[in-house]
Amino acid sequence: MFQKFIRCWDGRLRKYADRYLNRSDLLKDKDFQSIYSKVGTRKSKYTLTSMERCYSLYKAIQYIAKGNIPGDIVECGVWRGGSAMLAALTLIKNDQTYRKIYLYDTYEGMSKPTDKDIDIHGVPYRLLWEKEKELLTVSLNEVKKNMLSTGYPEENIIFIKGMVEDTIPLTIPNQVALLRLDTDLYESTYHELIHLYPKVIPQGVLIIDDYGHFQGAQEATDKYFSEKSRKILLHRIDYSCRIGIKPTS
Repeated sequence: MFQKFIRCWDGRLRKYADRYLNRSDLLKDKDFQSIYSKVGTRKSKYTLTSMERCYSLYKAIQYIAKGNIPGDIVECGVWRGGSAMLAALTLIKNDQTYRKIYLYDTYEGMSKPTDKDIDIHGVPYRLLWEKEKELLTVSLNEVKKNMLSTGYPEENIIFIKGMVEDTIPLTIPNQVALLRLDTDLYESTYHELIHLYPKVIPQGVLIIDDYGHFQGAQEATDKYFSEKSRKILLHRIDYSCRIGIKPTS
């Protein structure tokens, strides 16, 4: 009886691993792994995102580079700069260092959550925010150091310090090829979409990092795209991250 039980659960665990933990295709991509080793492993932990999310960003940068899609790279919510470092290293690999990389962050930790900001477990994020303040606070000087370590041209990395509600749209690029939103919260995500998504050119890329993890980010995204019947297919990368290509008019 016990052996039958073990065999049953062994089979289920193997199926789970095959569906959700098997990364053989990602591991076989040596160019990606070379870049990922510099930003996402335990020895080089510059990002909190999963390997799957890093790979989707890597492929998105390849897509805009190989498709000659004009515009700059924009990230809101930078932390230690890991995702932006990955983007920079991929642009270097594709000879696209003429693009500017705009990095919006308070560089003093996350803004205070509102009642709309609830995590996937139903916990109001304001309860976690106090505990995670220190982890999420990374100085501008540290992020600059991390970004410059990639070898990307310093003059093409634009650091915008402050709450996005204050800095956007005072400082924004004219054209955006890839827009990555990772500020987690309702108010900041909605504000970013209002002012930055119109700058994304048709066939440009939008990434919402915490669509599935934070209720506020999802509500803000859904609200924005429901207004004026805006159309986009947001594809699921993992339980939280969504990616889409802006349709042509």
